[in-house]
Amino acid sequence: MSEDEAPEPDAPAGTDDKEMAANAKLFGKWDVTDIHYEDPSTRRYLAVTPVAHTMGRHAQKQFKKSELSIVERLANRLMKTGANAGKKQQALNIVQDAFDIVHERTDENPIQVLVSAVENAAPREETVRLKYGGISVPQAVDTAPQRRIDQALKFLADGAHSSSFKTPTDAAEALANQLVGAADYNVQTYAIGQKEEKERVAAAAR
Repeated sequence: MSEDEAPEPDAPAGTDDKEMAANAKLFGKWDVTDIHYEDPSTRRYLAVTPVAHTMGRHAQKQFKKSELSIVERLANRLMKTGANAGKKQQALNIVQDAFDIVHERTDENPIQVLVSAVENAAPREETVRLKYGGISVPQAVDTAPQRRIDQALKFLADGAHSSSFKTPTDAAEALANQLVGAADYNVQTYAIGQKEEKERVAAAAR
C-alpha cells in the first residue's frame, strides 16, 4: 500500500454478528421479530429466539428457562413422553415438521400460532389442598405466570402424545392439530379442554 492510500476504517466490532442475529430465522424459515402477544402477564416468560437448541445452558440457574426460546421448551416437553425420552433432535424434528403443517393450514407464521396457543392454553387459576384439623379442603389460587406457561406446554405435549399414540396420526400432525386448535381456542382441543377443566374446578373451590 502506498503512502497516499489511507486504510479504510474498520467496521465497529460485532456489527456483522448483530446483523446476522437480527436476520436469523428459526429452522432457517421462520421470522422471530414480528410476534404479537395478547396476554401481558405471560409476555416476559414467552421468549422467542432463532436458536432451537441451546445445549442445556439454561440448566445452570434457577428460572433461567424463562429466557429460553418457547420453541425449545416445547421440544423439551415432548421429550418427557416415552418414545421421545432423551431424544432432543427427534423432538426438534417433530416441532419443525409440525410448524410446516401449521403454515400450510393457516398461512401464518407458526411461531405466532405457538405463542397464541400457549397463551390460550395457560390456566389462570388452579386448586391446592389445605388441611384444617386433619380435613383436606381444596382452595382456589391464582397460577403464577411461569407455571401457566409450563402447564400450557404440558397440555400441548400430552395432547399430541395421546392423539398419536397407537393411531395412524403421526406426532408432527398431532402436534400441529393441538397448536392450531389451541390458537383458535377450540374447546375440543385437549390443551384447551384441560385448561377449562382446571379453571372449572378452581371456580367451584372458591
